[in-house]
Amino acid sequence: MLLRKLAINGILAAILMTIAPGEACAQEPIVTVKGYVLDLACAFIKNLKKPVSADCALACAKAGSPLVILADDGTIYWPISRAMPATGENLRLMKFAGQRVIASGKVFQRSGSRALVIEKIEAAPASK
Repeated sequence: MLLRKLAINGILAAILMTIAPGEACAQEPIVTVKGYVLDLACAFIKNLKKPVSADCALACAKAGSPLVILADDGTIYWPISRAMPATGENLRLMKFAGQRVIASGKVFQRSGSRALVIEKIEAAPASK
């Protein structure tokens, strides 16, 4: 009886170990990021706090520069897809280029970089 319980527990542990990597992602907390959508080159080279214009951000994105979210605190979030193989997020962000947004999703960090799997994104209300 004891051996049978140990064998069942061992099998269950092996199954859980194969499921755990996917489950770890599902348990990441959802965060909300407020900031501007602009192209990555302007965020670094020009050290912008916000986009010059929507037209400028769109032109850079259409030329191939990735769109990112520059948060109010200066943190740059790289939007990433949850699909594998991964897909670019520029098409999804084009309608927000040059605008202030509120985005929520799961954040992943590695070597000082932050990536955001966007669950929801919308234009931020106009400031009064």
